[in-house]
Amino acid sequence: MILEPMSDKPHFPDKAYRNLEFLTSPEARTVRILSEYLEPRSRLERHGVRDTIVFFGSARFRDQKTAELMLEQAKTDEEKRLAEVALKGSKYYEEARELASMLAVWANENRDVGPNFVICSGGGPGIMEAANRGAHEAGAPSVGFNISLPFEQEPNPYITPDLSFDFHYFFMRKLWFAYLGKALIAFPGGFGTLDELLEILTLVQTNKLRKKVLVLVYGREYWNQVINMEALVEYGTISPEDLEHFRYADTPLEAFRTLTEWLTAKYF
Repeated sequence: MILEPMSDKPHFPDKAYRNLEFLTSPEARTVRILSEYLEPRSRLERHGVRDTIVFFGSARFRDQKTAELMLEQAKTDEEKRLAEVALKGSKYYEEARELASMLAVWANENRDVGPNFVICSGGGPGIMEAANRGAHEAGAPSVGFNISLPFEQEPNPYITPDLSFDFHYFFMRKLWFAYLGKALIAFPGGFGTLDELLEILTLVQTNKLRKKVLVLVYGREYWNQVINMEALVEYGTISPEDLEHFRYADTPLEAFRTLTEWLTAKYF
């Protein structure tokens, strides 16, 4: 039996890597995951970003001027309460901004004799914005590893445009925090900050990071209420020496001195 051709013209199917329907399907999930490793790697290498100082912290904190304006414009008791909370949290925003600026200036002054440390954040508002803003005000580039979320997480305007990334997978975003980070600073924050801080501490505790990393926990007043590290030792769920995997700081100057002294000793 002779079969007639279905058409007089040949059919040219889309190549798999141009087939958007396939690339967004469950079957191509591993391709999307790999893309969130390879594309950032290529772009970061192109811009010479090999070492970062990472800022973690709440997306909900606002700068002092914004918080003061909220309080000034508050009309209801609930609006006043939220404004007072924002004003209290603005302390950490401004201190993260100051610290990031100080570190960016220091990194620029020492780039010819050691690694070129770049300020890095999760790319969103709050403490993340404060870190990118501080670097921007110091005239330095900064990285933003953003992630798509249904709320809170639009890229802040202070990230260096070529170093702004948008991730879908949390674990790939966290890989880049850990992979490049030589120092990681945890400002007060919520579930996301807790997740990031405890994952980094777990990696340090279990020797999964081959490099030396300084974990700095900023704000004893906040963190001592949120996590009782000494209680973990008392209950035997961590060892006493595990408390040596991180340090505390309460002011930008204290944090700056701790970070720069440690990074100089380990990487210069």
